[in-house]
Amino acid sequence: MREAILETGGHPRPASEWHLRAPYDWRAALAVLLIATALLWSGQRMEVGKMLSLSGEAVVAGVGLKEESQVGKGLGRMIGALFPFVIEDRRELARITDLDRDALPIFTRIEAVEVTTYHLNADTLQVEQQVEVKEYLVHPFGYLTKVLSKMVETFEIAVWATIISVLLSIPLAFFGARNYTPNRFAYSASRGVVSFLRSMPELIIAMFLVLGFGFGAIAGYLALGLHGAGFLGKFYAEDIEAADRKPQEALTALGAGKLRVLRAAVLPQVAPSYVAYTLYVLDRNVRMAAVIGLVGAGGIGQELKGRYDTFDYGHVGTILLVIFLTVFVLDQVSARVRSRLIG
Repeated sequence: MREAILETGGHPRPASEWHLRAPYDWRAALAVLLIATALLWSGQRMEVGKMLSLSGEAVVAGVGLKEESQVGKGLGRMIGALFPFVIEDRRELARITDLDRDALPIFTRIEAVEVTTYHLNADTLQVEQQVEVKEYLVHPFGYLTKVLSKMVETFEIAVWATIISVLLSIPLAFFGARNYTPNRFAYSASRGVVSFLRSMPELIIAMFLVLGFGFGAIAGYLALGLHGAGFLGKFYAEDIEAADRKPQEALTALGAGKLRVLRAAVLPQVAPSYVAYTLYVLDRNVRMAAVIGLVGAGGIGQELKGRYDTFDYGHVGTILLVIFLTVFVLDQVSARVRSRLIG
């Protein structure tokens, strides 16, 4: 509008001469066409059509218009096997040495169960049924206690991983911010390290660290800490660059150095965002700590993989429930902390 007034010598153009630029041109249309073509080609490779077909069958079966579907049958069998949740610990008495029946561990009991077994008769070559009585030492909350202990270890891994991420990301953010980096080489090096750490999945890092540090929590929190440093280093640096320049210029005019300006003029602006980023990484680390346990990096993931491999789906259900409740509680706490900071 301002350009139109200037072109007419300060007088606005008549409404009949107004011209609105089209929201798109042939270049945008060509780009959309190319993207659509690429998606169609990729969709065939990724079997998107099959996915939609099977999902549609599951929906139709879910509303009762079809007896069953492949997706519903497979998922239903798996989900059904997760229940009931197993919270007790049962160990066969014959495999426990030095057990005093008169002085059992607290809360435990001995339970006798009839077990049907099948044996091949060597004389008749017939399979014969035989009923045996096996005794078990049962702890009513033994397995739940074990899972909670593993979940505490998982949370500890996540906490230490977050601490490592923050400590590593602070110098990466300082050197990776254009307005505070000492030179271009430091900026490029910092951005390169951040990109490298973000590009390496936690699971891959954990696989390599397990070879060096062995199975356990060390490989777990180091893998998560290195990967998280890539994200926090990027976010921290971008917030430093986007901070309001006026307070910084005022302190600089008074003779303050870069570090003092950063502490007094930038940090108060970015602190709420930094806390939100850090809490998000902590929440993510709790979830990912369960995943990297699959490769032996400690935490509840090792227990989850072991129970899944032995088809103990009731135990798997208990583990998944504890993970969900932990993440839910942590999310609620994080939301309260963020609201207090922002408010």
